[in-house]
Amino acid sequence: MINKPSRNVARKKRHYKMRRYLSGTAVRPRLTVFKSNKYIYAQLIDDVAGRTLASASTMDATLVKDNELKSTSNIDAAKIVGVQVAKKAQALGIDTIVFDRSGYIYHGKIKALADAAREAGLKF
Repeated sequence: MINKPSRNVARKKRHYKMRRYLSGTAVRPRLTVFKSNKYIYAQLIDDVAGRTLASASTMDATLVKDNELKSTSNIDAAKIVGVQVAKKAQALGIDTIVFDRSGYIYHGKIKALADAAREAGLKF
């Protein structure tokens, strides 16, 4: 019998390896991304103080209604979350971040979120 490891376990393993080198500060916080089957989440985290500075997700009902999204888990939704988190960061006076892809491949939704955040003014 073959034991196939879980994709999520492998992703978490990659994330832990990356977290050894990635750390956010108050001046340059870490933008971390999580995607479930239904939603996409993004947070700006200050690892020194251990607190979340800003967050955005497709769980916000007004975000979905205002942009007339048909799905909360596709590339269009990821772009909107990227723009929203960039706006919140700029409101806090943050323009430079460290991008943490959380072990996901830099492709599809993760890439769309990152590109949208860059276009909205964040540098990373």
